[in-house]
Amino acid sequence: MGNWVVNHWFSVLFLATWLGLNIFLFVHAFHSYEKADKYYYTREILGSALAWARASARCLNFNSMLILLPVCRNLLSFLRGTCSFCRRTLRKQLGHSLTFHKLVAYMICLLTAIHIIAHLFNFEHYSRSRQARDGSLAFVLSTLSHKEKGEDSWLNPLQSPNMTVEYVTFTSIAGLTGLIITVALVLMVTSAMEFIRRSYFEVFCGLVRSQTEESLNESHPHRCAESFKHWDDQESHCKHPQFEGLPAESWKWILAPGVLYIFERILRFYRSQQKVVITKVVMHPSKVLELQMNKRGFSMEVGQYIFVNCPSISYLEWHPFTLTSAPEEDFFSIHIRAAGDWTENLIRAFEQQPSPIPRIEVDGPFGTVSEDVFQYEVAVLVGAGIGVTPFASILKSIWYKFRHADHNLKTQMIYFYWICRETGAFAWFNNLLASLEREMEELGKVDFLNYRLFLTGWDSNIAGHAALNFDKATDILTGLKQKTSFGRPMWDNEFSTIANAHPRSVVGVFLCGPQTLAKSLSKRCHQYSSLDPRKVQFYFNKENF
Repeated sequence: MGNWVVNHWFSVLFLATWLGLNIFLFVHAFHSYEKADKYYYTREILGSALAWARASARCLNFNSMLILLPVCRNLLSFLRGTCSFCRRTLRKQLGHSLTFHKLVAYMICLLTAIHIIAHLFNFEHYSRSRQARDGSLAFVLSTLSHKEKGEDSWLNPLQSPNMTVEYVTFTSIAGLTGLIITVALVLMVTSAMEFIRRSYFEVFCGLVRSQTEESLNESHPHRCAESFKHWDDQESHCKHPQFEGLPAESWKWILAPGVLYIFERILRFYRSQQKVVITKVVMHPSKVLELQMNKRGFSMEVGQYIFVNCPSISYLEWHPFTLTSAPEEDFFSIHIRAAGDWTENLIRAFEQQPSPIPRIEVDGPFGTVSEDVFQYEVAVLVGAGIGVTPFASILKSIWYKFRHADHNLKTQMIYFYWICRETGAFAWFNNLLASLEREMEELGKVDFLNYRLFLTGWDSNIAGHAALNFDKATDILTGLKQKTSFGRPMWDNEFSTIANAHPRSVVGVFLCGPQTLAKSLSKRCHQYSSLDPRKVQFYFNKENF
């Protein structure tokens, strides 16, 4: 438990604050609508359903304000670049932005359900009080004229006993827009589209009403509620209460994030119009396409990613790809593996010769947790398949730093694990690893980079061939001095070795791979971190797009 707190205390604090604010807003709004005098007569008809509807609406506004912020990638990249303090706390949390985005979306779904159910009860109470004809206060309030002395002072939206709830729903602006927004939310959830890029807010704001301040002074419910049967008497000191609709508040909550998100979209459009020059196209084994490009004003850091669009394939589809080039290079590059219709069509378009090269649009770059790799004394990089791409950028940058005698690195050692299903994948960055081997030997830094290659898919012929040539200086599969291992890493052994080799270091573990592997590595980070903050600590970081 102690190790888990070391890695997640800030996340827990952040989520607790978010949940606490939701609880506070809900309770505060619930109490206000349940006790405020100006809603006394409204409660006579609706009961506690009024407070449930309005409290959930208040929280919906709050979460609708938050839902867009985690997907404002330019904002996150700006914060990551400018926030130099608390690098292992605040900057690390920026990598969990999509997780928080999903949590807020789940909260919106829950609050929407509460909000709708509460309003269903409200409509039932409206209908029941309008048809009661029992002389009760609720009935009298429901029969108040919709045009009392030229003022819009009605309380019950059902104007007559024959008016149905369905009629009010489909003819009132509040009911119709609420229905449309609810259907839109259900469609987005059930179709598993990118969740909620717009806000869902109070959907029945025009139906719930309160007593006006002037009427409250003239006809206070504590003084006049019990004498409601004499409101029509000329001698009565109590007059008919006057009512008004609640003012719209949702726009106040969503204005700032809405403007920010619109700015993000405008910036994407502007970037998409900037010319991208493709300088080199390389087809690698295992259906992987490498594109080297130039773009005016493009500046990157290690581990960042870009969004790519190819108009000849789809005008609307933008896909994220990690940059595999180093900041020191005069171009930026990506590696694209065939993993769906869009990527297969893109690779096919570049394979067709002598057809013109397709036009590419680029948005970015955007920051990721991998930018922080040089903030750790020891770094553990784990890539699964094409997930090696962010670490290719890091390793290239290291190669350039050592070549230009830039040895002022905080990082003292890097452990690199690359797990692949087929041997062809190793050819993607063989030249890079071979160059790093030579560079480290020439500089006497052989121990700086400890890398291991793991092949998880093989047959008996490959294994037998490797075994027969095991004594050779280079690996028979990759041509590298480091021999390829068959199977998956024994993570307990690996973490134990690293912990023993660096008993007082801060170790950053970076993964670009599947969620199952993420759970396994996260568990080991907790397990092998010391409770003593002066001893070895493992911090887990995962790429999220």
